[in-house]
Amino acid sequence: MFAGNREDSRRFFLACWQKRQSGAALEPLERLVIQVIEAHPEYHDAVKAADLPKAGPEPVHNPFLHMGLHIALIEQLQTDRPVGIRLEHQRLCQAERDPHRVEHRMMQVLFEILHEAQARGAMPDEQVYLTRLKQIAII
Repeated sequence: MFAGNREDSRRFFLACWQKRQSGAALEPLERLVIQVIEAHPEYHDAVKAADLPKAGPEPVHNPFLHMGLHIALIEQLQTDRPVGIRLEHQRLCQAERDPHRVEHRMMQVLFEILHEAQARGAMPDEQVYLTRLKQIAII
């Protein structure tokens, strides 16, 4: 999505929201960020904050991480990378019929894969990721 540290990422969300509020023209990535923010009204206060929280332990639920995972997943679906993720998304959407809920289920797997890769100091394993996505069952 975008490079940088945690504060840079948060500033990017805030800048996108400010541009949207002012009616300024948006770049494609900024439009995607706005789409995700708009889908999460519970996070609007977080993206309106003038001052970012100081670095420290993350809360149990981090709105910026959550929205960032949405964006990462959307980018994966747009590019079908890893190859086959778009097909898994379609399969899950046919079973669930709520794309936002499907994204949340897929994001949970993405988060686990990223966390495991970080713990190993390695790149995420795309095949393990796809295998786990195929194991998602919609109830």
